[in-house]
Amino acid sequence: MLDKSVPHFDVMMARKQGTPIPEIKLPSGYKFTFFKLGDEKDWAIIETSVLEFPNEIDALLYFQRQYLSYISELEKRCLFIENAQGEKVATCTGWWDYNGVKRHPTVHWCAVKPEYQGLGLGKAIVAKITQLMVDIEGDIDMYLHTQTGSHKAIKLYEMVGYEITDEKNLFRWTNENYDKAMDVLKQIYTGK
Repeated sequence: MLDKSVPHFDVMMARKQGTPIPEIKLPSGYKFTFFKLGDEKDWAIIETSVLEFPNEIDALLYFQRQYLSYISELEKRCLFIENAQGEKVATCTGWWDYNGVKRHPTVHWCAVKPEYQGLGLGKAIVAKITQLMVDIEGDIDMYLHTQTGSHKAIKLYEMVGYEITDEKNLFRWTNENYDKAMDVLKQIYTGK
């Protein structure tokens, strides 16, 4: 869940070509499913539950605006985890961003409903989406945008092979506050 008690700064992460991707199994009773039309409502519920949007309507409008015109891509790039009752409890999308010259694979919108956090679902879905992107795009550098308020997720992303990068002007993020973000994260992780 997004920690809104810490100063907000963007954090860019990169997985360099060739970095091993761990194979992480889901706990018993959980399974991966791909997006199908109508799942945008579940996506909005999940993302709102972790405080990424103020309400489900805003989340749904964002999803519709950014992704729904790419249904065939969503069906192979947007993953969910379902529990044994068929409830979607986590999501992550392997998408792309442009830097003005070329398209780069980028992890978008990873989230696990708060009541399902701590079960290894986040790590499993990030590893799965990363492998999926390698299968689709090839084993090239991949990126992930997050923020200081997602400091718990940053540790999870690192376990899957992503590292914080100081690269500037990555897509729509300038990464100009890299030093400030690192100061915030250092204070959170070390207490200093």
